[in-house]
Amino acid sequence: LDEEMARDPNVFVLGEDVGHYGGSYKVTKDLYRKYGEMRLLDTPICENSFTGLAIGAAITGLRPVVEGMNMGFLLLAFNQIANNAGMLRYMSGGNFKVPIVIRGPGGVGRQLGAEHSQRLEAYFQAVPGLKIVACSTPYNAKGLLKSAIRDDNPVLFFEHVLLYNVKGEVPEEEYLLPLNKAEVVRSGSDVTLLTYSRMRYHVLKAVDTLVAQEIDPEVIDLISLKPLDMETIAASVRKTHRVVIVEEDVKTGGIGAELTARIMEELFDELDAPVVRLASQDIPTPYNGTLEAATIVQPEDIVAAVERLLYA
Repeated sequence: LDEEMARDPNVFVLGEDVGHYGGSYKVTKDLYRKYGEMRLLDTPICENSFTGLAIGAAITGLRPVVEGMNMGFLLLAFNQIANNAGMLRYMSGGNFKVPIVIRGPGGVGRQLGAEHSQRLEAYFQAVPGLKIVACSTPYNAKGLLKSAIRDDNPVLFFEHVLLYNVKGEVPEEEYLLPLNKAEVVRSGSDVTLLTYSRMRYHVLKAVDTLVAQEIDPEVIDLISLKPLDMETIAASVRKTHRVVIVEEDVKTGGIGAELTARIMEELFDELDAPVVRLASQDIPTPYNGTLEAATIVQPEDIVAAVERLLYA
């Protein structure tokens, strides 16, 4: 954010407590000292209004970055995101561009309760005109965010509340990453594991166990949830012929549901077994820590699913 604000004076950030407080997870800490209060704009607690303000700013030439203090709050701005951000470029015949990024923390944290444990990626996946990205590492978070800010279309940029403490190598030189590409995290030949966001790390824990059992899984971090990178996915399925999808979203109508349908439509003849979906249970996330953990996919669940797929 700092680099893009320095590079382009049209980039500004708005949201609740993004200025003086530095953001609920300190993503914008002290940036208001450098860029002033009008480029780090503290808003009232009124998501529909400030998201609408940002969309208006975008179509008149600015590049707003909206922070949802918690992505669950953006349900209050669903109309603005769907009916305005997603559609204005189409409805204007291309006369308006809508270069807006809507970013912030989501996912199941640690005892944040149901209303603060929302996973909204599937809510927005059906909205035409949006790009949806889920970062998972420091490296891809930076490269993807810079690309999202420079894109002329609305981008929903999902961060996970439990990944802010993840550390990793980030090049000092500038780099950009494509918004429409998956990442092959590990090459393998026995089964394709498709995942994104925090579940990348649960999958990698499961992989350690699977490799010890002489199973060779391929791991793909989807990153782009809309559009899906079917080229990378197809190349993997043609190699392994088996697929397990691991997501933190709920199973009904989730990203995995759409992905399964696409695989069945486009790659059915490549499959040696039905696609397996592992997802959160279809209930509001409990506050109780033990119950909360029981509602989402754990590494041992992934191991068991792969074993059933290969040996059943």
